[in-house]
Amino acid sequence: MAQLEDIEQQGGEGKKSLKKLIIMIAAAVLLLAGGGGVTFFLMKGDSSEKEKVEQVEADESAVAVEKLYFEISKPLVIDFPSGSAVQHGRITVSMLVEGAETIEVLKKNEPMIRNNLLMLAGAQDSNALNTGEGKEMLRKAMLDNVTAVLIKMAGKGKVDEIFFTSFVMQ
Repeated sequence: MAQLEDIEQQGGEGKKSLKKLIIMIAAAVLLLAGGGGVTFFLMKGDSSEKEKVEQVEADESAVAVEKLYFEISKPLVIDFPSGSAVQHGRITVSMLVEGAETIEVLKKNEPMIRNNLLMLAGAQDSNALNTGEGKEMLRKAMLDNVTAVLIKMAGKGKVDEIFFTSFVMQ
């Protein structure tokens, strides 16, 4: 009988140690799964945080780039060569630019811009300027010229459009 009691005690201890082992394995699995889940959600949160920060920065840059108008202070007065159908021209120019910084660069370099635009307009054929296509070609050439001055003098800035607010030829 003593042997039977010893076996039962050993079996009881075997059951207890088996239960302890199962509990320890289950606890380890739960800890690993919990740690993995926490890591996954934290990593996922980091990427969404990065996306949110990038979105806010993109929105700020979109807001920061404001479209403004800049008008050259005086009209451009052009004398065409003698023998042309038209003797004189007077053009008032406005520009649609991105940002107040660009306007500051334009103001600072207005003498150079006026000179370049006067030379460019004066070199045009007065008969061509009487047509819509001729005026459009002059507008595009002026846009390219002003953009080149901005890049040369400031290294940045953008002129989106040039408008003739007055275009008189006599």
